[in-house]
Amino acid sequence: MSHDFFYRKYKETGVQLNEVQRKAVLHTEGPLLLLASPGSGKTTTIIMRIGYLIQEKNVLPSRIKAVTFSRASANDMEARFKQLFPGLPPVNFSTIHSLAFETVREQLYKERVDYQIIEGNTESGLHKKLILRKLFESVTGENMTDDQLEEFMTYISFIKNKMIGQEDWPSIKCTVPKAAKILRKYEKFKQTGHHRLLLDFDDMLTMANDIFENNTDLLRKYQSRYDYILTDESQDTSLVQHKIIEKLAREHRNLCVVADDDQSIYSWRGAEPSYLLDFKKSYPNADILFMERNYRSSKEIVETANNFIKQNKNRYAKNMFTKNPSSKPIIFKKFSDYKFQVKYLVKEIREERNLSDIAILYRNNSSSIALMNEFDRAGVPFFMKDADNRFFSHWVVGDILNFMRMTYTDKRPEILEKIHTKLNGYITKKQMLALKQIRNNESVFDNLVNYVQIKDYQVKKLIENKETFRQMKGMPPLHAIQVIRDKLGYEKALENMCERLGFRKEYLLGILNTLEEIAQDLATMEEFAGRLKHLEARLKTSKFKKDENAVTFSTFHSAKGLEFEKVYMIDLIDGVIPSAEDKKGDMEEAVRLFYVGMTRAKNHLELISYQQKDGSKEMESPFVSDVWNIVNPPKEIGSKMPERKEKPQTVEANPNAITDSSELRPGMPVKHRVFGKGNIESLGEETIHIKFSNQEKALSIKMCVERGLLETV
Repeated sequence: MSHDFFYRKYKETGVQLNEVQRKAVLHTEGPLLLLASPGSGKTTTIIMRIGYLIQEKNVLPSRIKAVTFSRASANDMEARFKQLFPGLPPVNFSTIHSLAFETVREQLYKERVDYQIIEGNTESGLHKKLILRKLFESVTGENMTDDQLEEFMTYISFIKNKMIGQEDWPSIKCTVPKAAKILRKYEKFKQTGHHRLLLDFDDMLTMANDIFENNTDLLRKYQSRYDYILTDESQDTSLVQHKIIEKLAREHRNLCVVADDDQSIYSWRGAEPSYLLDFKKSYPNADILFMERNYRSSKEIVETANNFIKQNKNRYAKNMFTKNPSSKPIIFKKFSDYKFQVKYLVKEIREERNLSDIAILYRNNSSSIALMNEFDRAGVPFFMKDADNRFFSHWVVGDILNFMRMTYTDKRPEILEKIHTKLNGYITKKQMLALKQIRNNESVFDNLVNYVQIKDYQVKKLIENKETFRQMKGMPPLHAIQVIRDKLGYEKALENMCERLGFRKEYLLGILNTLEEIAQDLATMEEFAGRLKHLEARLKTSKFKKDENAVTFSTFHSAKGLEFEKVYMIDLIDGVIPSAEDKKGDMEEAVRLFYVGMTRAKNHLELISYQQKDGSKEMESPFVSDVWNIVNPPKEIGSKMPERKEKPQTVEANPNAITDSSELRPGMPVKHRVFGKGNIESLGEETIHIKFSNQEKALSIKMCVERGLLETV
């Protein structure tokens, strides 16, 4: 019967399963852990298993529950099911949150409790973010920044998903001041601060688990509804989510858990990969199958990634392999400076026809702004997988624009009020309040000196500030930002804020550095403000380019589940991946994240780093060194791993280098990477003669072109 099923589906769809995939399809009774390596045909196997249950085991589609991690995954599975089994009624594909909400809604209806959802696209003015901002202000007396809000929401999700008791909340790391106290107030407000019970998405999970724990009748109702349960992406599932599924499957135990412990990258929001490693504790009679064959990537990428992930110890011993042919070696690029990275990417990609086959992956969303700026200037379309608008709304960006506004007129105290604590005039709130009472349309600095009670040391500083702003009028924006950072004391003020409020200094300075990159080649501050608005609009529209011919920009996290012909992994710097937090915590998760990035590529994978950024030396990510050592193993057994002192193929000194010998001609002025400026004296078949200021050199044309040693002057 099974043979007929597989043969029939092969004739109908062209889908041919391997031996392990067939075993997974045929294993219908009892618990099964299916460990699916990247590119191993996981979705196809899941859908075939569901189809087999319906067509061959005569299971009603309504008796099968398929739970996925995200709505997008559920939609993808549903579409794939319709494609492979067009004649069958639909199966219930849903997220764990929608399953939990269904339970909560039924229970609250029985109890006649009026409730309101305060997260997602709620039409009510009562939203989780607004509530948290107000509570933060009431506790700390400060306004909550977007970064603090995001971290605090992650903190809440972590606590709820890990099922951490209130007494342990203060022990959970969070840089938001008085986080545990604010969370207690938030929980109380949801219960008593409104005429309805207020619920967020995390409450759905904890309440559903509590309902199943305490309401036997309702649990039995849901248990009797489904005979077969399947969960996908289970390495991303949290403890409370596992507990809900565990209770649902307790009676029939027909549970298929599909996961890859090597791709578990969400522990920071409560994912519980250890649950997979302990699967046999919960289900002693469970079978474990390993889908290790990769259908996606070239031999070089699969073998290298497989060896790379083996440095992790807390994992199932797996050996990912492929029968795909060799393609090309993994490419290593190491630039002398950060700014060459994006210029190189534009140069490499702008002539490509199939842009949708290309992805640029990075650890942090902040990397995307410089990419977006350069690709937009070059006219190369891009799709932002997880567009993050926080950069343009960040208070640092707002501060810089307000400093610039002060160069047009220094007669508006409302502008000075927004930046007075970040200016080296040491203006206090009390002095600012007094200044706002003066309405004579004169310079705010003159009014402070002449009419407001100030300290003697402030006088000189305020006069200097007035003169600096006067000198900045009409200044190019790049120069203006440098003056703001240094002469007006903004960078020093940021450093003090970081010490006082716990902000990350590198992150804030990174925003300033990115603003300088955007300001390059712009003539006026008006152009700079316009450029920021333009880029913000491009960011918003980029998320609609998913199905267009556009390069994909994505974080490693958001790229999981995707695949591309060419993948460029950028900003591979120690401190970025692994980050300082990784080194203090779970280094194995950072390794898994890098592995996820590598395994997105089919045939072309480039690992890109640099030696310097914003004048500071940078160290290459140790993960790049790990990959290099896998690709270039020692020649003798027991010998030391070769050091990567010189890798001609990895060095790109100048993206403007001459890369075609036909561009060279006698009399042409050029610049050599080592010897400096000179003039081409003559050209032979293999040799070029260049006269430099103090010497003449005969150089190999092939070497100069291949290594990018020459550029035009």
